[in-house]
Amino acid sequence: MKRILGIDPGSVVTGFGVIDSDGVRDFHVAHGGIRVAGDSLPEKLGYILYQIDQLIEKWQPVEMGIEQVFVSKNPMSALKLGQARGAAICAAVQRGLPVSEYSAKTIKQAAVGYGAADKSQMQEMIRVLLSLQEQPGSDAADGLAVAICHAHTVNTQNLLSKHPAYKAQLKSSGGRRKNKRWVSAP
Repeated sequence: MKRILGIDPGSVVTGFGVIDSDGVRDFHVAHGGIRVAGDSLPEKLGYILYQIDQLIEKWQPVEMGIEQVFVSKNPMSALKLGQARGAAICAAVQRGLPVSEYSAKTIKQAAVGYGAADKSQMQEMIRVLLSLQEQPGSDAADGLAVAICHAHTVNTQNLLSKHPAYKAQLKSSGGRRKNKRWVSAP
C-alpha cells in the first residue's frame, strides 16, 4: 500500500484527497478543501504552501498528484490557478515528495471513465469508488480523483515496464519509446 495525496489547486479553494492504494484497490484516508486566506497574492500563496505542508506532515503521503492548469477564457484566472498550483508543488518538493501532473481530462477518464464528466458525476463516482457514506464536495472529490488517477497510472506504468515487448522496445530505442503504440511479442 502506498499513501497518495491528490491536489486540485484553486485560488479560492484548493481541494485535497488522501488515499491508500496498491494500484488496484483504493482506500479513503482523508479529504477536504483549503479555503485560501490572506489579503495579498503572496499571503494567499504562502497560506496554500503552509496548509499543504501541514497535510503532508499529518498524513505522511509518499507521492503527490496534481491537476495541470488549463487555459480557459480568462487568462488572469489561469495565471492565479497556476500560482496556487506552484505553491502546492513547492510544499511537496520541500518535503521530498515526487509530484506527478495530470490533465483534467485524464483525471476524469481515470475516475469516471469519461473525460468530459461533470462535477456531480465526479462526486458520485468518487463516493462509490471509495465507499464513502456521502458525496464529498466538488473540490475534495477532485482531489480524491487526482489521487486515484495517480495510483492507477503509476500501477499501469509499473506493469508495462515489466512486459517483455515493452522492454524490447525500450532497448531497441535506446531507452526512449519511439511512439505511443507498440505490439506485444508472440
